[in-house]
Amino acid sequence: MDIIVVDHLTKYYGKSRGIIDVTFQVKEGEIFGFIGPNGAGKTTTIRTLLGLIFPTSGSARISGKDIVRDGPEIRRDVGYLPSEVFYYEGMKVGNLLRYAASFYPGDHRHRIAELADYMDLDLDRRVDELSYGNKKKEGIVQGLLHSPKLLFLDEPTLGLDPLMQRKFFDLIRKENRENGVTVFFSSHILSEVQRLCSRVGIIREGRIVEISDIRTLQEHSYKKVKVAAEGIDPQRFRLPGVADLKVENGTVRFYFKGDINQVLRQLADLQVQDVTIEDPTLEEIFMHYYE
Repeated sequence: MDIIVVDHLTKYYGKSRGIIDVTFQVKEGEIFGFIGPNGAGKTTTIRTLLGLIFPTSGSARISGKDIVRDGPEIRRDVGYLPSEVFYYEGMKVGNLLRYAASFYPGDHRHRIAELADYMDLDLDRRVDELSYGNKKKEGIVQGLLHSPKLLFLDEPTLGLDPLMQRKFFDLIRKENRENGVTVFFSSHILSEVQRLCSRVGIIREGRIVEISDIRTLQEHSYKKVKVAAEGIDPQRFRLPGVADLKVENGTVRFYFKGDINQVLRQLADLQVQDVTIEDPTLEEIFMHYYE
């Protein structure tokens, strides 16, 4: 079942491009990665889906509800961590979180205490005393305190140290595995997406350029090839499907897309010292879409 269905969603800011004809679906219970550099349209997509800004055209539904008509109802079951967090500076952390919890039915005090303990967040400190990283931890607790069914994370790890990033990832996996939370994870840090998400959408200049599971992206993309051999002539590897060929100290490196046997045939009469053929990282796949 699809929990998010986006159909040709478009947003312009006056004449400036936000997103154009964005179409994708997110399945209930999955962790979906949404990647692109700053300015590609990631935040605009999230803010439009949350009803914080209105689309110019197109439509989207969350849990079967229209994002424009049913915005308040949708937001009751959604958690959101924006890329930049701003709070009432004079309040204590605990008071601010309890205030945020008051917008949702039920008693969330135990949940707040549990999450704050896990994220090592001091509830008795004032917000204006917090570092940027601690404000980000407060945002994580706020986004999860009402046990949402759907969680939007926009560049969530900015400001977190490596240890806290690891704890954050473990927390998100636990929420997904044990509580069935669907996660929409937006980031330009591709290693994060690769370690957390099963499926990914790539956005470029406001348009979706690829939607695929990460394994398929790697399998159907270029292979990385490195060949070290005596007297190697790089010209023999200038084949159809070869890209970014480089030679250094008797070693030829390139990317190849096609029948890998074409490359292997070029090795038959060489005195090969070393050869490596491997899948590219998500980072390298991503750069391919932007070149």
